[in-house]
Amino acid sequence: MPCFLGIDVGTGSARAGIFDVDGKLLGRGSSDVTTFRDGSDIVEQSSAQIWSAVGDASRGAIAAAGVGPSDVAGVGFDATCSLVVLGADGAPLPVGPSGDPARDIIVWMDHRAMEEAGEINATGHPVLAYVGGVISPEMQTPKLLWLKRHRPDVFARAGHFFDLTDFLTWKATGSLARSSCTVTCKWTYVAGDGGWDESYFRQIGLEELADEGFRRIGTEIADPGKPLGGGLTPQAAEALGLAPGTAVAAGLIDAHAGGVGTVGAEGLGPAAENMAYVFGTSSCTMTTTAGPVFVPGVWGPYYSAMLPGMWLNEGGQSAAGAAIDRLIGLHPATAEASGLAKQDGKSLPDWLLEKALSSAGSAGDLARVAGDLHVVPEFLGNRAPHADPRTGAVIAGLGMDTSLDSLVALYVAGLCGLGYGLRQIIEAQAHHGAPISNIVISGGAGRNAAVRQVLADAAGRPVIGPETEEPVLLGAAMLGACASGTYGTLSDCMTAMSRVSDAHRPTGGGIAELHAHRFDIYERFQTIARVAANERP
Repeated sequence: MPCFLGIDVGTGSARAGIFDVDGKLLGRGSSDVTTFRDGSDIVEQSSAQIWSAVGDASRGAIAAAGVGPSDVAGVGFDATCSLVVLGADGAPLPVGPSGDPARDIIVWMDHRAMEEAGEINATGHPVLAYVGGVISPEMQTPKLLWLKRHRPDVFARAGHFFDLTDFLTWKATGSLARSSCTVTCKWTYVAGDGGWDESYFRQIGLEELADEGFRRIGTEIADPGKPLGGGLTPQAAEALGLAPGTAVAAGLIDAHAGGVGTVGAEGLGPAAENMAYVFGTSSCTMTTTAGPVFVPGVWGPYYSAMLPGMWLNEGGQSAAGAAIDRLIGLHPATAEASGLAKQDGKSLPDWLLEKALSSAGSAGDLARVAGDLHVVPEFLGNRAPHADPRTGAVIAGLGMDTSLDSLVALYVAGLCGLGYGLRQIIEAQAHHGAPISNIVISGGAGRNAAVRQVLADAAGRPVIGPETEEPVLLGAAMLGACASGTYGTLSDCMTAMSRVSDAHRPTGGGIAELHAHRFDIYERFQTIARVAANERP
């Protein structure tokens, strides 16, 4: 019986999973990815190191699954939406102040292109309607413009600008095809309505790309799941521990792989009723619709970016799990709590949650533990629905208490704040014609049942958990299953290979009233933070 390999490259690691035809995880492997930081805005990685980590993770998963290279019928990749810059010969080029060619990736969370994003937004070009009206410095055209201005020699020498997912499929197959997911969501390609818009690139100062016929950013666009080239090249097969010619699919951004791995599960109803919520270092929300829905401050609508033939709206928070880490790292009791958590063999967030549950008595009552503490956890600005990268976090209600109990309360207030940000996105989309019934969660930060209950109460929607522990890897593996021809369509893969395990419904009653009150306060503090960040003398 065939099996499929899903490979996910996140911010901190490359992970791989082998799945059977029913979506059962047979084995997984992982390998760390190195990140380089210069100041608060420069975040870089190495494509060579990532490819090496991918190989290690793949071979580890194959060994853990106990399968042979020829048993794997298809491979799918997903990755963060980071920018890879290579010369015409495929050699890495330096993208930042270090001048180190090994550092050839501008990571998704890098905010060096704030000024360029502001200038692009000031043009008001019609293509911006497809990114919620406001382009983010996390997207690729602001970063390309920064590169042209600040590293003109590198920009001129570059032969290929890849989204990280497309770099991986190129390394695997030699195909220069780009996924409709990556170019539509992060590069301003308008799938289904003209593709690349020459006037946009000329107006923002990237006319070279238009003059060249867009060859450096992609002229062949493939839907996720479409087989690329002749499958794995001999070199790639050796690196991954697989057989040459194994089918390789056009890939997805990592969050979108989580969506594919969850929203089509058997018994959930139409995909359009289910918002995918990928809760990791950052968070992403993905909502599919039959027709285009324009929501100010929410990226999209994107055609065929996740599910072929469907439109997608994408929101989220630039810092989610990372925001919680940052928040609790500020508290003076964190060192003591970390030591106690280590003694108990738990992560610090899990230890804090256990203490909060002990105090609250039930997951539905966790918000009461926060007391008068309120957190707007926008340490990297607001991705949606305000699309404001300049705004900052707010922590209100702090007193002189430095005890472990106050740390626990701060942690719970941060979780609630993430839930209220999710609620804002849901309400904004519903107001413009894209309502949802359920939140289907994936990502490491959302695996705990109590976290899911807090999010359900804060956002006011049921939070559904997938059966698989690895929905992002499963989504990537579904791409490989589709490319191999085992299933006819990606939708067929989703129904056959994914199922749900649990549902956490809003508690209601007094807890609903408490969250409504806290949400109102959240929005007031958020407004004040935006005024402070944007109305400077």
